[in-house]
Amino acid sequence: MNQTLRKNNPAGSASRLVPIAALDQASIVEAYRRWAGIYDTVFGGISSKGRLRATALVNRLPGKDVLEVGVGTGLALPHYNPDKRITGIDLSKEMLRIARLRIRKEALFNVQALHEMDAEATSFDNSSFDIAVGMFVASVVPNPRRFLAEMRRLVRPGGDILLVNHFSAAKGPRWWLERAMAPASRALGWHPDFAMDAIFSLDDMARIEADPVPPLGIFTLVRLRV
Repeated sequence: MNQTLRKNNPAGSASRLVPIAALDQASIVEAYRRWAGIYDTVFGGISSKGRLRATALVNRLPGKDVLEVGVGTGLALPHYNPDKRITGIDLSKEMLRIARLRIRKEALFNVQALHEMDAEATSFDNSSFDIAVGMFVASVVPNPRRFLAEMRRLVRPGGDILLVNHFSAAKGPRWWLERAMAPASRALGWHPDFAMDAIFSLDDMARIEADPVPPLGIFTLVRLRV
């Protein structure tokens, strides 16, 4: 990681803490029930670079116990090193069904378990994992700050929280496009207008490391050390 992001105008961005259209569990579950069968085809390609960057970083980091939040159809699972012990959670039983088929088909013996579970309120004990990684999930959960707090609870001191996500532009044509798409958040199942300060506090913003991810830096890989 080579870029540290710092908050430089907290007053000016305060209004961006809450995306325009709120999501709830029911709308998320319904959206991904619809997406499950075509998710890999529609999103697999454009999200592949971010997924590969995230799993490569997980593989380089110390620690064996890894929680993948929003594991979805399991696209990332084949890319973890065999010595990493992977636990995955997702809110969509349809997505998890496809992930379990992938595990069997590709004989991914390092995947310990997959659970249908709320990322904001898991049933795991404190400090259960060395690394928590969430790929394209931060802009999906109803309460991003609560989600991040749960990840902190689950990761052992000295461990890492990794996020790959789309974060909204500060200005320009992409900002206008994201704002225009925002009312469709419930149907899409994610927030096009999701700002970084919707999940990270001022203190976090001074500490995170972030790298843009191809294509065109649409996604960002963020590392937060616990």
